[in-house]
Amino acid sequence: MTTLNNKPPVGLIGIGLMGMACAKRMRAAGIELLGYDVDTKKLGAFKQIGGKAANSVGEIAATCNQVVLAVFNTDQVEQTVDTLVKARPAGAAPLIALCVSTCDPDRISALVARTPAGKVRYVEAPVSGTSQQTETGDALGMIGGDPAAADEARDVLDAICPRRHHLGAAGNGGRAKLAINLILGVNRAALAEGLVFAQKLGLDPGAFLKVARESAAQSQVMDIKGPKMVSGDYTPHGFITQTRKDFLMMLEQAKARGQGLPLAETYVSIVDGCVAAGEGELDNSAVIEEIRRRKPAT
Repeated sequence: MTTLNNKPPVGLIGIGLMGMACAKRMRAAGIELLGYDVDTKKLGAFKQIGGKAANSVGEIAATCNQVVLAVFNTDQVEQTVDTLVKARPAGAAPLIALCVSTCDPDRISALVARTPAGKVRYVEAPVSGTSQQTETGDALGMIGGDPAAADEARDVLDAICPRRHHLGAAGNGGRAKLAINLILGVNRAALAEGLVFAQKLGLDPGAFLKVARESAAQSQVMDIKGPKMVSGDYTPHGFITQTRKDFLMMLEQAKARGQGLPLAETYVSIVDGCVAAGEGELDNSAVIEEIRRRKPAT
């Protein structure tokens, strides 16, 4: 399968919120796509924007020279890369795999070390920003791994994350992403608690948010998540369950290095409450609902 300009399509594995946002960015840049997801229902929207469906990861490995991985977790990344290595045809140029998933950085370092570069060249490319921010080109890419491979795939990276930094060896992008996500999550919780507190004090939360956005406490979180918290519109741009997965990874990474993360531990307890209340598939702005449910310590 080749495109009209005789270039093979770019593969896309994983067509969830982030995968679909990446797909829209690449299609807007004129990049032809061949996509796969284990949940075939997700392929409908992908085909509506001009993507073509693959029957397997192996088909992408045999057809494409570049592939974007947007799967859920590190286990899935490892399994997918191993499949790509096995399915890449003998004699074909190495496949460049660009991974936008948030993963365990130590396992990614190990994965890159054991992956034959003659088959797959791995580029770590997690993005800071919601799926909506990615779709509008406002996400920040954190690149790790082979700089030559990243440069060779710059058309794809330019489409997905026009703003990006190369942070060195594979694993460093994920390390930066986890640290940034810790700050973001704690900021979300602080905003939610401030909004609940303001309302309990008798202030209108929408009016208070407007004032807060002009105050010294202003943050991008207020712009992106504040309106969702005030309106109660939790249409997902980033799932509670995804946030929980990332924060548990942060705690594991910190524990291995002898570091306590008290605010991250508190945040996990909040999202655990959301999951217990059946809110795991809502947008992560729904943490405000768990904070509303909290009562004073006795």
